[in-house]
Amino acid sequence: MAKQSGLGWTTLSVDDSGGTPVAIKNDVTNFEFATPRGVQDITGVDKSAIERLLLLADFSITLNGVFNTSTSHTVFKTVPSSSVARTTSLAIASQTLANECLYTDYSLNRSDGGELTWSAPGVLADGTVPTWS
Repeated sequence: MAKQSGLGWTTLSVDDSGGTPVAIKNDVTNFEFATPRGVQDITGVDKSAIERLLLLADFSITLNGVFNTSTSHTVFKTVPSSSVARTTSLAIASQTLANECLYTDYSLNRSDGGELTWSAPGVLADGTVPTWS
């Protein structure tokens, strides 16, 4: 089957500050990621349409989840005091995307209804082009 829903992610893991992968897919309620490329406009005055070159590749991710001291909190609690790149692995339908990421924040939110949730944005760290395998 070629078409796939967003249900049933087989892998969503992030390394803790010691480099050990931690499966956090049960704590993550939603996430978004992007693999954009820079673009350079190289249109000469002799053209009637835009001409472009693809430039550097990038990766960004924002994970959102439910506070859990056993898993996701062990991964992200050191974000404010550590600059360690963390392998972030995503897999669905036998397709895997793994990148070295720097997480730039670990934001906790206690809503007026009592929920304790978190958000963690990450960006590409090591210059390796994001590639699905």
